[in-house]
Amino acid sequence: MGIIIETPGFIPYYSGYKNLKLLADLNKKIGAGKIRKTMELVGLEPDLKRHVRKYSLGMRQRLGIAQAIMEEPDLLILDEPFNGLDEEGVNEMRRVFLKLKEEGKNIILASHNKEDIEVLCDTVHQMKKGEIVSSA
Repeated sequence: MGIIIETPGFIPYYSGYKNLKLLADLNKKIGAGKIRKTMELVGLEPDLKRHVRKYSLGMRQRLGIAQAIMEEPDLLILDEPFNGLDEEGVNEMRRVFLKLKEEGKNIILASHNKEDIEVLCDTVHQMKKGEIVSSA
């Protein structure tokens, strides 16, 4: 399972690559090549030495998405995954999620953006005060 909830947190004085490497080392499912490939997929440069604390909000969001998908989970839970992304970034990440969907991955998406829901979702449940009020 891959999860991104609200604003992802990382070790601020490490690079994006080093943060993902530390996380990947926990499960030992993927190596450096897969981490690099995933970072490039979400539009990040793996060799960038900049510490995460100096990343823009959009770059941190992309890093969070990379973390959620890098081990190729069958289920993704995404809470407002486009937060902080500019229009091109949103379009890039939509393409990534649509590709994952085509590969048979299950994606649960929480979003307030109607367009995100229309583009990405097969089934929609609208909630109000913690209760499902409609399904389509």
